[in-house]
Amino acid sequence: MKVHYRAAAGLAVLAMAVAACGGGGSESKQPTAEKSQQAQQQMAETPAIAINEVPYEQVKDGGTLTVAIGQWPTQWNPYHVDGNQADTATMLDPVLPQLMMADENAEFTPNADYVTDVKNEMVDGKQVVTYTINEKATWSDGTPMTWKDLEASWKAMNGKDKKYKPASTDGWDRIESVKKGDSDKVGIITFAKPYPEWQGLFNRGTAHLIPAAHLETPDAFDKDYNQKIPATAGPFKVESIDEGTKTLTLVRDDKWWGRKAKLDKIIFRTIADASAEVNAFANGELDAAYIEAGNPANLQRAKQVPNAEIRKALSPNWRHITVNNSSEFLKDKSVRHAIAYAINRDVITQSDLKDMEWPLQTLGNHVFMNNHKGYVDNSGDLGKYNLEKAKQLLDAAGWKQEGEYRKKDGKEFALDFVIPASVATAKTEGELTQAMLKEAGIKITIRPVPDDKFFNDFIIKGDFDLVPFSWIGTPLPIGSLPQIYKTGSESNFPKASDPAVDAAIEEAVSEMDPAKAIEKANAADKLVWDMVHTIPLYQRPDIWGVKKTLANWGARGYKYYDYTAVGYTG
Repeated sequence: MKVHYRAAAGLAVLAMAVAACGGGGSESKQPTAEKSQQAQQQMAETPAIAINEVPYEQVKDGGTLTVAIGQWPTQWNPYHVDGNQADTATMLDPVLPQLMMADENAEFTPNADYVTDVKNEMVDGKQVVTYTINEKATWSDGTPMTWKDLEASWKAMNGKDKKYKPASTDGWDRIESVKKGDSDKVGIITFAKPYPEWQGLFNRGTAHLIPAAHLETPDAFDKDYNQKIPATAGPFKVESIDEGTKTLTLVRDDKWWGRKAKLDKIIFRTIADASAEVNAFANGELDAAYIEAGNPANLQRAKQVPNAEIRKALSPNWRHITVNNSSEFLKDKSVRHAIAYAINRDVITQSDLKDMEWPLQTLGNHVFMNNHKGYVDNSGDLGKYNLEKAKQLLDAAGWKQEGEYRKKDGKEFALDFVIPASVATAKTEGELTQAMLKEAGIKITIRPVPDDKFFNDFIIKGDFDLVPFSWIGTPLPIGSLPQIYKTGSESNFPKASDPAVDAAIEEAVSEMDPAKAIEKANAADKLVWDMVHTIPLYQRPDIWGVKKTLANWGARGYKYYDYTAVGYTG
């Protein structure tokens, strides 16, 4: 979708596109061995990055980059559960600090504009990370960037003060202390429990750094960045936030201490409809357009734009259906199992990805993508379409077929499938799910809601039974486990809870040996499958139509953009 949601290992997104409505659930449509082999070959041939990489010196000075986002935020605080959207993070990238930067191989290095040294070491049996902040690093309000900004982030996010609403406490809740080092520019973070994915703190993996003053009280946390961005520290600054047109305009910041940004200006325009975005690109109004799954016509339109090209890469993003474990009809795990069996994931995947020139490969993991070295298909029987098994489970749970639908204690088994109103892909996914579950005797009502209220008013509040969206991942996928699936997390939207899952997650995120961490994450994933928290569909395409002359921007995969180097070659 084009509405993204972020997890410690990802953000969330809506989805914008038109999908051809495929067959119902009765056809197995399981991929043949030949098709699976073709998909794997396609996966191997898809690059890890496609951004037209050009050395900084060869990028022309000046110009404006105009791109679209799908959902306009009200909350610009990236730490806040209401600000945890990929579109928001994308707009904050040029104006807020990221202390560690990832490359296309998911390797992290310190961002020298903000930190001149970062050490991760064991001291007296505890993990200690020391950040030495660049002496020049200063917030736009004139306040120096110091260790106190790190401390305030931790205190707001660690979960101890229940008045805060963090998107995730993951990592933050493992910190024992944040203290001043030799000077105000040195922050020493000591972990009570090991945290192998510490590199994901203080960047878009969790949240960009913001000044301590705006985090020090729950009131400031909620209000200071609500409909405004009061302080920045990056190569660009905010020129205007236009609530009327839902447009953010950024310009070069003349107080920036790093190398000068090549672009004069960046404009983010809200365009909710995927076809409208591609049309704007074709008309020259945008310099790039995201090509959503489910709309091959948009892909073909973008391919025909003069002086443009298609850039696509493998990325840590994935499409799924979230299943509300706390809703009236879905509290029983055996009923959720029946839902999983009755949904033909291959049909939905093939419908969304048909003619998208993307591997038709269903995803069998909640943590690792198909191309990740840690990937194992953990879906087991639950990942396979089995209508008869679904019916048996529903019968055993007391839901008996009475006419068109099932009933229990006189109540009809009826679920709602909440979708963002303008997202055609989500509508098609709803229609396919509706047809499949009807065959199992379950009534599905598709409930369109306003795009800009989809997350905050429905998903976050748990007002849904089934809901499709995408998680936008980071180079550190294991960190998504506690954020999305652990009991009590603000981003555990279905309010699922299982002590065995929590224990397995704790083991995975505490394991410092990378190979063992992958093994433990896969063990946790098997339990998440059994819980039926989320039904994975596929690794989401990262496909862009882009002006050929636009450099260092496009399908970035795992890499974080360096906005000083983004610009044009002609």
